[in-house]
Amino acid sequence: MKKVLTCIICLFMMIPFVNAEESNNENTNTLAPNAKSAILIEESTGEILYEYNSHEKLEPASMTKMMSLLLIMESIEKGVIDWDQMITVSANASGMGGSQILLETGEEMSVDDLVKGISIASGNDAVVALAEAIAGTEENFVKMMNDKLKELGLKDTNFKNCHGLDEEGHYSSAYDMAYIGRELVKHEKILEYSSIYEDYLREGTDRKIWLVNTNKLVRFKEGVDGLKTGYTDGAGYCLTATMKKNNMRVVATVMGEPDSSTRNNEVSSMLDYAFAQVGLNKVLSKKSVVDKITLSKSKIDEVEIVPVEDVNVLYKKVEGEITPTYEVELDEINAPIKKGDVVGTLYVKNNDKIINKVDLTVKKDVEKCNLIELYGKYLKNILSGNIKF
Repeated sequence: MKKVLTCIICLFMMIPFVNAEESNNENTNTLAPNAKSAILIEESTGEILYEYNSHEKLEPASMTKMMSLLLIMESIEKGVIDWDQMITVSANASGMGGSQILLETGEEMSVDDLVKGISIASGNDAVVALAEAIAGTEENFVKMMNDKLKELGLKDTNFKNCHGLDEEGHYSSAYDMAYIGRELVKHEKILEYSSIYEDYLREGTDRKIWLVNTNKLVRFKEGVDGLKTGYTDGAGYCLTATMKKNNMRVVATVMGEPDSSTRNNEVSSMLDYAFAQVGLNKVLSKKSVVDKITLSKSKIDEVEIVPVEDVNVLYKKVEGEITPTYEVELDEINAPIKKGDVVGTLYVKNNDKIINKVDLTVKKDVEKCNLIELYGKYLKNILSGNIKF
């Protein structure tokens, strides 16, 4: 049986800013008029602030590496590889064309330096080396990339490689790229790499190489700390950029721009638009207890329910306050439960319209009692008067 709890909170209203019909009209392409497609989203809510032809399937070029980096970050966090591990470069990796960090067959380089080579210099050789280290072959890694798309519910993309060189059947959309970027920045450590403007690899050797970030906005626009550029003859100039100001982070993607200067200027305008138009209000943090329940067979008497992530609501800066509500809807819950396991949903509403929803979990792991512990709880309840005969 599901349990529903309704609470009142004083917040600002989240409002869609551009509907799909308007955003795909040529006359509304005012923020990125030279792009084939564009989209602007707020990171924590996923709310679309602006879009133009956002689902058109185009060559993503090296923005492909955002998905590769997402899987690399996940693999590091799972212990498949670690930051200090030395990776031996294959002939396949060292033979990659396009942008490189000039890896040689048999050379060893740390995961840390390879991630720098991908994030700063967009090294095709570096990303293939890590793909092979994680999945055995690039082909296996590409399958992981496409499997991740399904997990994220993204439908405009098909990957044929992990680096982004043009290849038949390799395509994506501004929409999918922005939401891959949104997923990537949840792994905050990646921003330590994507925000670096310049660095060196192989210092102290005769093969020292200078890395300069292909995303010039990280140097020239305050608050921009990632994410990934892209260019091929087929793709044109592409960019997914992210910027944080005060408590809000946004992600902007453009595809098919005519040159890098136009690309950077239009993305900069999109970012400025976001922070001029909207603000972010925190409803609840991921530590906020929204409900407490009792489970008869758990080792703890009272189980606290919390959101899996901070619950935020966007508001238009020209709009006034309203009084939304939130509802807690819990699933059937039985011990054992791990922190992070989804046990229900929190719905934020305005006038009965759902404006945000976040999964719920337990505040800490809940273990199941053994028979002796169950008997002890039973005696305790008798002695305390909670069970009467």
